[in-house]
Amino acid sequence: MPAAAQLRRTRIARTLAAVGTGAAVLALPLIGATAASAATPATTPTVSTTPAGYPNNLDGWIRESLAIMREKSIPGSYNGIYRNVIRESSGNPRAINLWDSNAAAGIPSKGLLQVIDPTFNAYHVAGTSFDIYDPVANITAACNYAAARYGSIDNVYGAY
Repeated sequence: MPAAAQLRRTRIARTLAAVGTGAAVLALPLIGATAASAATPATTPTVSTTPAGYPNNLDGWIRESLAIMREKSIPGSYNGIYRNVIRESSGNPRAINLWDSNAAAGIPSKGLLQVIDPTFNAYHVAGTSFDIYDPVANITAACNYAAARYGSIDNVYGAY
């Protein structure tokens, strides 16, 4: 067999081997996928929700607070609340400030929006928990206070 024909035959054999290998590799996932579809489906994790049905996270707490605020005609927006929560507590509903002037006076700021007990009690919104660490109660009372003092939580850009 001439050298050119031998080289061409070798190239064709290598190409077929590569294509054949590729087809086998492609077939394996299809076979595996078919077998996997017959397996018992995995259970979906349960998402924790508040008693009102909102997600039990910062997004849900803000949305639930806003719903209560609409009912009570307390102004405020999602963005205004979120901005202040992140600045005050980084989204930690159990945050407590033990170093500022309020703490020195024995009334530390607490919760998502760092409210002191007397302010929380004075601006508590009916229908929410009386627990200052309850995220929805804390947000709603703080927004009620901000509305009385600044017109809205949206107008608060620093410690209040």
